[in-house]
Amino acid sequence: MYSDDRTVRRDVLLALGKRPVPGLPEVTYLEVATEPALIAAADAGGIDLFILDGEAAPAGGMGMARQLKDEIYQCPPILVLVARQQDAWLATWSRADAVTALPINAIDLATRVGEQLQRRVAARAS
Repeated sequence: MYSDDRTVRRDVLLALGKRPVPGLPEVTYLEVATEPALIAAADAGGIDLFILDGEAAPAGGMGMARQLKDEIYQCPPILVLVARQQDAWLATWSRADAVTALPINAIDLATRVGEQLQRRVAARAS
């Protein structure tokens, strides 16, 4: 979970809990607040889903999504949080796999995270 705003990070983690959707194992989270920390975590591997705050500063989540997709072979799925639903079109540019709007809607967020994690688990199984 990448955001320079600890409130956004907290809200996302509270909304998702340990098991965002039934049928998947419990998840653990890694919170990062800076671009260098995000890149270091990505380089270390072991991430099944990136959740990026599109409003993070100075490096926004959409730009970071595009960079991760460009630089990581078989990049894990990326969900970007946008301030306005109208900004969802930017996901096409950023190559995000999913988008949801801020403020956090727990049901929508859990649904989108669940979809991405289920695809990831299915891809690993095949």
